[in-house]
Amino acid sequence: MTRTTREQSPLRADVYFDVLCPWSFIAKRRLERALSALPDAGRVEIVWRSFELSPQSRKTPGPTAAEEMTEWWGDRTAARIDLIRRLGAAEGLELNLHKARPVDTFDAHRLFHLATAHGRSDHMLEHLLTAYHTDGLNVADPQVLEHLGTRAGLDIDDVNALLSGDAFADEVRADEKNAAKRGVTGVPSLVLGTRPPVSAVQPPEELSHRLERAITDPPEVPATPH
Repeated sequence: MTRTTREQSPLRADVYFDVLCPWSFIAKRRLERALSALPDAGRVEIVWRSFELSPQSRKTPGPTAAEEMTEWWGDRTAARIDLIRRLGAAEGLELNLHKARPVDTFDAHRLFHLATAHGRSDHMLEHLLTAYHTDGLNVADPQVLEHLGTRAGLDIDDVNALLSGDAFADEVRADEKNAAKRGVTGVPSLVLGTRPPVSAVQPPEELSHRLERAITDPPEVPATPH
């Protein structure tokens, strides 16, 4: 048996996200660019982890994200929305905060974990983020989730079984429990082993630098569920 050395071990980069967060979509694109700039990108394993921004929220859409933002930003809301849209556009994204309506994302996260179990995590994440932020769809609606799941390559029977039961609920809760233990308080957050969480929406150059530095000096990886 060949012993695996520290240098041979892949770097696991955990990224905590929520479907409702436009910054998570921007972070996804920036991480993709950061990885493409690394000569040894194959040494990095990106693992997306669940973090609900509004647990047990309504499943029926209410005010738009733009309308809800006025409660937090007041007179600065328009400027904040413009910033998010401009930064999204720079990454090739159409972020429509005037169409997106926040809802409960627990089932969307469960669907993401199902997709991860079938090797379709990236496809599923892309469909969920686009559906909510670009198309303004209700990502708490079982019919919408069924459609997105099959578009991501999942078997429709598997998706329907998930939506009619509680499969992968424990995985979502485990991600959130470990997020708290690791000091994650918001999204998108990047955690490299035992290093403190940092924003995952940094410029691609900075993300590449962090990843490359972590590859050179790998942090200890804590035990968290996959």
